Amino acid sequence: MACGLQPLLHAALPSRSSFLLAPGTLPLVPRGPTVSRHLSPPQPRALPDTAAAAAGLRDVLADAFLAYPPTWTSAAATNLAIFVAGSPLLLSGLSASGIAAAYILGTLTWRAFGSRGYLLVAAYFVVGTAVTKLKIKQKEALGVAEKRGGRRGPGSVIGSSAAGCVCALLSIYNVGGGAFAELWRLGFVASFCTKLGDTASSEIGKAYGRTTYLVTTFKIVPRGTEGAVSVEGTLAGIVAAMFLAGVGYSMGQVNVPQVVLCVLASQIANFGESLIGATLQDKEGFEWVS
Repeated sequence: MACGLQPLLHAALPSRSSFLLAPGTLPLVPRGPTVSRHLSPPQPRALPDTAAAAAGLRDVLADAFLAYPPTWTSAAATNLAIFVAGSPLLLSGLSASGIAAAYILGTLTWRAFGSRGYLLVAAYFVVGTAVTKLKIKQKEALGVAEKRGGRRGPGSVIGSSAAGCVCALLSIYNVGGGAFAELWRLGFVASFCTKLGDTASSEIGKAYGRTTYLVTTFKIVPRGTEGAVSVEGTLAGIVAAMFLAGVGYSMGQVNVPQVVLCVLASQIANFGESLIGATLQDKEGFEWVS
């Protein structure tokens, strides 16, 4: 019976050689449950809330725009926002240094007269730029066009706004008290009516004037001659002054009698400027007159 069980035991039990390891091998160890070594992905960084930032900037600009009376800070902030939004138009009519000068003018205007005074100056700039660009190629061929393709520099900006800036400063610092406040506002409006009338009469005259006369002798002279006037240019200057005075009236800056005064003053000033140009400009010792 023992002999009969021996083959069965050999079949059931592995041979001794199966427990021997081959050289250079490690014993097999039963593995337990595998643990994942993968790390969880990092959490994405929170992006800045651009909508909230934009809303905050909008609120700041709205507060600056609505501030009354305007402060230097609100005037500077509002003017900067308007300049950024209107930069294509500004670049079409002003050089880089001209824009810098215009920024000072805009800030001063907003500080003194608020949005109404600012809109008056904006209307002056838009119309003045438009008439300057009229037939610019023809003006360039005749040598009477504004330099830089009609883009005005700081000298032109300062010269155009000097009287208005003086009135604005007098208003800001309440020189003369309340009794003079209306006078400074009237002077501000009249100064820009005068300058727009001058620009329109000059540029329309150079573009469309059929016959130009020297204001002192009424002798026929070429277009663009200093001190020369034309019927077309004169009419354009009157219309331009009336337009800007009407803007001032619609903004509540002047009343009807003051509108008439602005238009009359603009024509008297423009005639005086033509007279000075005809008698002094380009004369020795008066090269600075322009």
